[in-house]
Amino acid sequence: MTADYKGKKIAVAMSGGVDSSTVAALLKKQGAEVIGINMKLFKRDWEDPQAKGDAEIVADHLGIEFHQVRLEEEFSRLIMEDFRAQYLGGETPNPCVRCNRYVKFGLLLDKALELGADLLATGHYVRTSRDESGTWHLLKAAYLAKDQSYFLYTLTQQQLARVVFPLGEMPSKDEVRRLAAEFGLPVAQKGDSQEICFVPGDDYVAFLEKDGSLAGKSGEIVHVDGTVLGRHNGTHRYTIGQRRGLGIAWKEPLYVVSIDASNDRVVVGEVGGLFATGLKACDLNWIVAPRGDTVQTSCKIRYRQQPVDCSVKLLGGGCGEIVFSEPQKSVTPGQSIVFYHGDELVGGGRIVGALR
Repeated sequence: MTADYKGKKIAVAMSGGVDSSTVAALLKKQGAEVIGINMKLFKRDWEDPQAKGDAEIVADHLGIEFHQVRLEEEFSRLIMEDFRAQYLGGETPNPCVRCNRYVKFGLLLDKALELGADLLATGHYVRTSRDESGTWHLLKAAYLAKDQSYFLYTLTQQQLARVVFPLGEMPSKDEVRRLAAEFGLPVAQKGDSQEICFVPGDDYVAFLEKDGSLAGKSGEIVHVDGTVLGRHNGTHRYTIGQRRGLGIAWKEPLYVVSIDASNDRVVVGEVGGLFATGLKACDLNWIVAPRGDTVQTSCKIRYRQQPVDCSVKLLGGGCGEIVFSEPQKSVTPGQSIVFYHGDELVGGGRIVGALR
């Protein structure tokens, strides 16, 4: 860490994982007044109020003040219900982006400030800087394999002024674990969570169907030329680019190229039908405001993807038309497109549809 947080009161969003726990230990070592703040997102978290979770155990180990924030209702409404609605509408949602926007850097940041904190710190792997004009910039992490800037494009200048990311300069996850062990943290060897936190076993279909309301849901699987090839058991079971599990025979491999949820129809085609010259995106957020109505930048439409050059034509109403320098595969409505200038994340938005 290059910044000096000595004397600052910093609330650390503590999940009980090694990253956020190490952040708390690092900030305390530097002389910050650290308080731990832990989100309770599910009713099951309160089944045994006497049981201590890993976040509280780490807070006790560090000797810091600890707070729990109940956000079950808000999380259910803002994240889980939206997740379901998007799938039933034929889109593939990105709940982590939405959670960062409305929960972690919305409700939780507000709570941290209510507790008297100057700043909120998290374990995200991303960096920030501030230029001479006072404008904040969001940069990729030094350790690119863990960079999480893709999920943080909704941050605003006001939020960036109140948040810190102490792991952004870390050279590796091994170094974080080494520091955790050095601090004697009881979670130093705890594994990383890879799943959507509210989807058990990462089985989103089971999550969507658990209440039985989608039983008997079916419709046609149609080739792009109009030929009906079979039937499906719910459009929510499919996403753009999917090949496996279609249950149909064809002379060439077929992929899901679009989903027409309003007509309960899944449209499939050959691999060429997956490529798009561009896309339309809405809910655009610019961390650094663009100059003019057209922006030349690079973009990613998936987390694990190298950025490609593109141009963004602003349409008004928070929407834009993006044209790629070369066609891109599997443009997926509901997912995110993010924009970079080199290592700097300048903005992003939600994909509405492909341009072909």
